Amino acid sequence: MVDVVLGLQWGDEGKGKIVDVLTPQYDVVARFQGGPNAGHSLEFGGNKYVLNTIPSGIFHEHCTNIIGNGVVIDPVQLKKEIEKASATGVDIKKSLYISQKAHLILPTHRLVDAASEAKKGEHKVGSTLRGISPTYQDKIGRSGLRVGDILTDGFATKYRNATNIHCELLNSLNFEYNLADHEPAFFEAVEFLKQFKIINSEYFVNDLIKSGKKILAEGAQGTLLDIDFGSYPFVTSSNTITGGACSGLGISPQHIQKVYGIFKAYCTRVGNGPFPTEQENETGEMLRKLGHEFGATTGRPRRTGWLDLPTLKYAIMLNGVTDLICTKSDVLSGFEEVLVCDRYKIEGAETSELPYSMQDVKLEPLYRSFPGWTGDLSKIKTYNELPETFRNYMDYVQSQIEVPVNVISVGPDREETIIR
Repeated sequence: MVDVVLGLQWGDEGKGKIVDVLTPQYDVVARFQGGPNAGHSLEFGGNKYVLNTIPSGIFHEHCTNIIGNGVVIDPVQLKKEIEKASATGVDIKKSLYISQKAHLILPTHRLVDAASEAKKGEHKVGSTLRGISPTYQDKIGRSGLRVGDILTDGFATKYRNATNIHCELLNSLNFEYNLADHEPAFFEAVEFLKQFKIINSEYFVNDLIKSGKKILAEGAQGTLLDIDFGSYPFVTSSNTITGGACSGLGISPQHIQKVYGIFKAYCTRVGNGPFPTEQENETGEMLRKLGHEFGATTGRPRRTGWLDLPTLKYAIMLNGVTDLICTKSDVLSGFEEVLVCDRYKIEGAETSELPYSMQDVKLEPLYRSFPGWTGDLSKIKTYNELPETFRNYMDYVQSQIEVPVNVISVGPDREETIIR
């Protein structure tokens, strides 16, 4: 059995916390796409941890954690992340497995990322500059290096051939760089990774399935950043939807059971791109302040806005969501009025469907207003204890999306979670 956890908005929905909460029910947590541009925040025992590449089940002693073939890995960043997690007492060598087919982010990938974004000027996508896109481009272009390559005698030659191509591109863009400054840390990290379990992950995962192990597939970013179905071109470079779990782990669709879809009680977005319900005003600033809306990985302030039901219903449809999880409900406490966008007006016509390209049409979000609520929700343990105005708001959301909201997060700590 494989269940999937993924985000239904533009990322930052709180996937790390939810995976951490769900992990006691599972034997395995496996990341299936993305790279160190992800920032999964976990809080427990009064401490906060941010994971970029390591699966969010790592702090549970019983759990096997797999970095799947669909992930792109920066050895330098992963080494730092492992060392930081190990300092908490976690036995990473025992529980972490890395797919030999996962692609490597080279130092030149990060340089190419920066050069490409700089060239776009005001039309930049809003890259995290972690080398994600150039690495996926090389993967699709059949010129990438994979984790398994570091175990071969020809790795140094493969590395030099790849970086020579990147350097030619950088030189053509007149981008100033010094590769020699980055390479020592890279090769040190490569040697560091050799001590971990580098596996033929598709066989490993399917053997776990055959043996009856319960697997939780962990997605990164969010549905609206999917390379095919997101707000293109302002998207990430991988498939963030349920289908990505199949290609990112090497499993058949028939093995997927539950799909946990996570959404915030409001919306946020990092980087450029369309955002229909964005509030570039005092309301948006209040959401940012109360929700601590700054990127866990980049520290960039997130754009904020009201909940957008057309995009949420779209994401539920694409992913086949069976269980919905609402996070950051506590952030909306204190607003006199809470708005929900339940349809758009596009060129005079009302619709609940997303257009081909949001940025190329005149789109007006149409809202339904609800009275707000006050008080600290973080200590509430049951749904019926929540303020009536909050329950009215959530009941309306459920009536529109036609999927039950099974879990409501009322704070960042793993204990601040209401199971309905």
